[in-house]
Amino acid sequence: MPLCVFDISEDGSSAAPTGSGLEGPARYRWWHFDLADPDLPEWSKTNLPLIPAEALLQQETRPRCDAYEDGLILNLRGINLNEGQRTEDLVSIRMWITDKAIVTVRVRRVFAIQDINKATMAGFAPPTPAAFVTDLVTRLTARVQDEVAAVARRTEFFEAALEDDTASIPPELTQTRRRVIRLNRYLDPQRAALTSLSKTPLFSARDHLALRELANRTTMAVEELDAQRDRLSAVQDDHDLETARKQAANSFLLSVGAGIFLPISYLTGLFGVNVGGMPGIDDPRAFYLLCITMTVLSAILVLIIRRLKWL
Repeated sequence: MPLCVFDISEDGSSAAPTGSGLEGPARYRWWHFDLADPDLPEWSKTNLPLIPAEALLQQETRPRCDAYEDGLILNLRGINLNEGQRTEDLVSIRMWITDKAIVTVRVRRVFAIQDINKATMAGFAPPTPAAFVTDLVTRLTARVQDEVAAVARRTEFFEAALEDDTASIPPELTQTRRRVIRLNRYLDPQRAALTSLSKTPLFSARDHLALRELANRTTMAVEELDAQRDRLSAVQDDHDLETARKQAANSFLLSVGAGIFLPISYLTGLFGVNVGGMPGIDDPRAFYLLCITMTVLSAILVLIIRRLKWL
């Protein structure tokens, strides 16, 4: 059973369908399904052409816009606003659109579709299929722009944090980079799909203007994501360089210390050999003389290292 089905008139009013066919007596009929509906495969096979029916039933999709006979196969992605889920795990909406019918299929809740559903029940439905698509794309694009703006604010925070030399790499930096990659994965092909949508002969020239503007907004969002990806990479590189510099400085200090104590260790090891003939065995002052010798030797090594500007 569909999640909802409406006969929608040109004045935006809606009514329950008077038949079970794909199309109805009103301006167009909107069918909305869940992909998990066990009746959907049989319904699609009965009411839709083969290729659009298969497109609606695909488990994995990417944004696309393809004309087929007298209709349009349209797949889009939107920001995931479902509770407990990551926003960058974009939700998908599959569509088959003709001049007299719209079929939409979702896997997870798409809040843009829910908004249109509420407006339809209130008597303010999009009056034509073109208006329906434009309204849906407008809502999806607005949420995409909000998400991209949130990523931009996060990137500015990471860049500002670079001024603090003592700050470590923020744990959210890697997560944000992955977030940008996931968003870009689907929004880039969605830009191409919306560009194709703005040229479809199924809609009027006036509808094309609105859809071109939405395609332009998506293009700007993708370009902004590309910029954020580069800026986040630069932030990561700066943190990596600072970490490498600190490690190199620490390693250098350890090397200098080893250089100072190596001769001293040699002396202590030499005089620690428990064999006959060692000088100073019977002299009570020998230990103190050895300590003084090692101290003087250490001071000489420090002076040499400083003269060489290693310290």
